[in-house]
Formats: sequence, structure tokens, C-alpha cells
Amino acid sequence: MTDSQAPEVTGTNPIAPAPEGVRTAADVVTPELLAQLTKGVTGSGRTSNHSPLTGAKLADLPESTPDDVAAAFEAARAAQRVWERTPVRERAAVLLRFHDLLLERQSEVLDLIQLETGKARLHAHEEVQAVTVAARHYGRRAPAYLRPKRHTGAMPTLTKVTELRHPRGVVGQIAPWNYPLELSVGDALPAFVTGNAVVMKPDTETCLTALWARDLLIEAGLPAGVFQVVLGEGPVVGPEIVRHADYVSFTGSTRTGREVAQGAAARLIGVSLELGGKNAMLVLDDADIEKAAAGAVRACFSSAGQLCISIERLYVHESVADAFLERFVARTKAMRLGTALAYGADMGSLAGERQLKAVEAHVTEAVAKGAKVLAGGVARPDIGPYFFEPTVLDGVDDTMSVCAEETFGPVVSVYRFGSDDEAVERANATPYGLNASVWTSGSKRGLEVAARLRTGTVNVNEGYAPAYGSAQSPMGGMKDSGLGRRHGSEGILKYTEAQTVARQRLLPMAPSLGMDDAAYAAFMSRSLKVMKALRFR
Repeated sequence: MTDSQAPEVTGTNPIAPAPEGVRTAADVVTPELLAQLTKGVTGSGRTSNHSPLTGAKLADLPESTPDDVAAAFEAARAAQRVWERTPVRERAAVLLRFHDLLLERQSEVLDLIQLETGKARLHAHEEVQAVTVAARHYGRRAPAYLRPKRHTGAMPTLTKVTELRHPRGVVGQIAPWNYPLELSVGDALPAFVTGNAVVMKPDTETCLTALWARDLLIEAGLPAGVFQVVLGEGPVVGPEIVRHADYVSFTGSTRTGREVAQGAAARLIGVSLELGGKNAMLVLDDADIEKAAAGAVRACFSSAGQLCISIERLYVHESVADAFLERFVARTKAMRLGTALAYGADMGSLAGERQLKAVEAHVTEAVAKGAKVLAGGVARPDIGPYFFEPTVLDGVDDTMSVCAEETFGPVVSVYRFGSDDEAVERANATPYGLNASVWTSGSKRGLEVAARLRTGTVNVNEGYAPAYGSAQSPMGGMKDSGLGRRHGSEGILKYTEAQTVARQRLLPMAPSLGMDDAAYAAFMSRSLKVMKALRFR
């Protein structure tokens, strides 16, 4: 490109310098790697994906037809029947070996994540962190989660009850493009350790990351047959996943999530959905302003805002708003943007043209209706085709799309409030309920405000990472943000069917020992009163 052809630089954010010897797409996506990874795809057609860092084609790929999806499920069912008979501790050991391999070979997948999503390397590393935490947690705790449990029976000492957990069979997983490691294999790990097989449809544009993780799991000891991958357009392949699966795990938009739920309901199968969000951060009047400003940068602009739990609405107490915004805007303008497959950039690219257009539309409309741009607000084609500067908007009102609709980009709107009650009411005034953030120097006050927010997770004095990274605790959405949870007991038991086995001893639960019906009813009535008095549960 000549100087006369170079795109005009209109923004202010600096460009992160690329270190010498940095790898390129050709260095990473070699013909040998591509041949190895695509062996795992059931597909008879052809498609391709592209890197948002440059817009250039990254790889030619197999594409799956409905018949290919059916074949993948058939192969998965055959493999699952063997896999579920593997002792749970052996299945858990696969996750622990995968944990170690992922940390040892993380540079390989970090390159792929950056090439496929355009995100900064540190944000790519968040995916490695999240997946290793999940692998360690379920690798250690799965035997306890799945262990047969004894319960008090209908007739204490006479009724012996055991709760068993069985795998559902073959889980159909539809994974999004924005977190191609964490939201693909990260969600599949508890399904595997419970004895299920998985047929996964990753987004085609970011499928190399998921296929790389599949290869690593197989190296760790997972039978190849229990992890099938299909690729293709969502409207074609997605309904086929729902049609064949025994359970569906979906992460994506609320609109598509409703369609997935309707398809699952028609077949009476279970479904878990993590959907959209319009997440709020509350900066109370006693917050540490410096820490809150730094935390807001992380909360709003990680992965260029293409994170379901990132912050898009920023509520600041009127007494500290000016001081907070001075610091937050300065930090936002100083963020370095870059494309190198290396650490150093503070933010990367949007994922593609559709995301760029959606972000531009929200910002353009808001400005036209009177909103003020405090930072950013422009594309940066001088860096890459889909770069957009981290943007802070003031003066946003409910006539603007950016006020209530999910932007899913590096854009945050600022609002002022006068009391905790007002802040909570406004934060809750959305159909979404995925994540929230509260900043305050009072720990009791923070917990009290957090408990009033109608979101699946709330972080006090951080944006999203503490709640999401705490794998023993459930994570998911309320209201239009989804159904079900990942992590913790809910994140693994959803992939199982509960079975109660009750064994009756000595006496039947019916008239016996010469009692007629009336005597038996009187005996049982007395027994029930005694059990309440003795505090049986």
C-alpha cells in the first residue's frame, strides 16, 4: 500500500509496537497443522475462515451437511457407550493431564486465538486461565460430585435410598466465536468427565482453536470418538445438533437461544443457555476512584468488549463522577492497539465487518441524538480492517439504541446517580441479567448492593474475573440472559440424569403383620408424627 492509498488516521489511541521476530499467520497455520486438526471434522463440503487482524483467509476447512451431523452423532453414541463404563477417576485424570499440557503448550493456542478472534494476547490468556481452572476443578472434584449419595428413605432404617448420576448420552454443543477455547472445550470438560460424548459446532471463523484443544484432549487420553466436531452455517447445522442431541449446551445471542430452547422443548431434552447481557458497573460515592477507573478499563474493553460479561453501562455517583471520568477517560485514550502475536497491546480488533458495523451504528446514532464522545468513537483502519477505538459516551438516553441494546464492542455509556437505591433500580431496568460490578470501600455495603442486583454474578471491586474464575461457584444469567449455569455442582450435574434407587427391607409399605387398611393408616399416621417430632428431614 502506498502512502497515498493508506487509510486516514483519525483516532488518538497509540499503536503497540510489534517486537522483532513476531510470528505471522503463515508461521502458525501450517499445512501440517491444518491437516492434523481437520482430521477431527465430520464434513463433506468445503468452507474457509479468515483472520480479523488482516481480513485475509486463514484456512480452507471441511463443511458439514445434515447427513454429516447425523454421522457424527452416530459415531459419538458408539464411543460414548464405552466411555461411560470408564471409572470416573480415570476420566478425571484426562482433565488433569489436559491441564498440564495446556499450560506447557499455551503459546500455540494463544497464537491461534489471536489470529482467529483478533484479541490482544493478554485477553487470549484469560481463556487459558479459565480452561485450566475448570480442568483442575472438575479433575479433582468430579468423583465427589458424581459419587452415589445416600438419603433418608420413606421409612427410616427400613427404606435404603441411593441417588445415582448417569450421563445423558451425547451432548450437542454450539459454541460462539468470541471465546473459542473457553466456550468450546471449557464447557465440554464437565460433560466428558460425567461420561458423555460431545458433538460440537464451533463457529467456523474460530474453529481452529477448538480443534487444537480437541487434539490436546486426545493426547491427554480422551478417546477420539467421544469428541466429534462439525462445521457449517448456524441456520443449517445448529438445528441438526438440536435434533440429534440428548442435551444441548448453547452460548450466543438471546434471539438464537430462544430458537434453541424451542427446539429442545419440542424433543423434551434439557438445555443450558448463556445469552446476551447489558452489564452495569456501579461506582459508589466511597469508591477508590483510581482503582475503579483502572478496573473499568478492564471491565469494559477486554477482548474489545466482545465478552458477554463485560460492562456496557457505567453508573457513577454524581459526587465522584467528574474525578472518576477524568481518570477513566485518560486511561482509555492511552490504551495501545495492536495486531502482533505477542504481549504488549492493551486491546485488539473486533471480530469482523458485522461487529464493526454494529458498533459504528450504535455510536453514530447516539452522537446524532446528542451523546458526547469522551474518548474514541472512530474506526482505526490504519491498524487493521476491523479495529475500533475504545469508546466512552456521555449524555446517553433511552431514545438511543446503545442505551438498552447489547453493543458487543468497545463502547460504554456513562450515567450519573444520586443514591444507592437509584443506582440499583437503573441497573436492574433491563431484560438482561448476566453480570454486574460494584465499587465501594465498604465491604458490607458492597455485599448489600450486590445482593439487590438481578444478575447471575456480581463482582465487588472488580469487573468480571473473580466471579467467573471461581469454578466452585455457579455462573450464568437471569432473565433474558439465559438458563442454567456453568461451573460448580450445577455446571457438572446438568450433564447427568439423576436416578433414585430405593430398597425396602423387612416390612412392605403396605398393610402387614395382620393389620387391616384402617390399622395400617393409623400406624402410618402415628409414625409420621413421630418422625416430625424427631426432626427427620
